[in-house]
Amino acid sequence: MVREGGVDELGLTRQFLDIVACPACHSSFAVDYESAELICVNASCGLAYPVRDGIPVLLVEQARRPN
Repeated sequence: MVREGGVDELGLTRQFLDIVACPACHSSFAVDYESAELICVNASCGLAYPVRDGIPVLLVEQARRPN
């Protein structure tokens, strides 16, 4: 859901989501609003990066591995 100023409920803008890439494999992200995570769309990677206080933590060491 996008709020006023083009910012979604996690504090991310469409422009940011258009350019950000997974640090591990350089694929794009899907947003999981329920878990507050950016999920890599590459099936062989699939890392989930947390978004804390509107700031994506794009560190592979902080990412959650897929189940």
